[in-house]
Amino acid sequence: MEVINEMRLEFPSKSQNESFARVTVAAFAAQLDPTLEEIADIKTAVSEAVTNAIIHGYENTIGIVTIIAKLYEGKIEIEVIDNGKGIEDIEKARQPLYTSKPELERSGMGFTVMETFMDEVEVISAPGQGTRVKLVKYLKSTGGELRRE
Repeated sequence: MEVINEMRLEFPSKSQNESFARVTVAAFAAQLDPTLEEIADIKTAVSEAVTNAIIHGYENTIGIVTIIAKLYEGKIEIEVIDNGKGIEDIEKARQPLYTSKPELERSGMGFTVMETFMDEVEVISAPGQGTRVKLVKYLKSTGGELRRE
């Protein structure tokens, strides 16, 4: 499948950058003319992935969060990457209500939310090597035709 367009975004792992990342990816996805519901799904999943990178990946340090988004006919693929501490047990981390930060009153629903709003979620991580979360959304609204200006 041929990539129609792609973008790369890097920013410091500060919580105020989460909304910037969410809106930027949504604006990029708009080229495929998604429905408002599809845009909301993408924004929600990106928000969760970026928040995980900031809160869990880098904890109390500042690192770089990278987002790579690619548009294809009918879908968007988004990767949220951190070079933080990584995840020891990915399957455990993906369980609803599991949190490694109960003292911060984290709900432990980040991966569950991503899986609810996206069609595919892949997590690649290793302790000390960071985490890569790949999100895929199939856009049903227009059959994936790229909107031409």
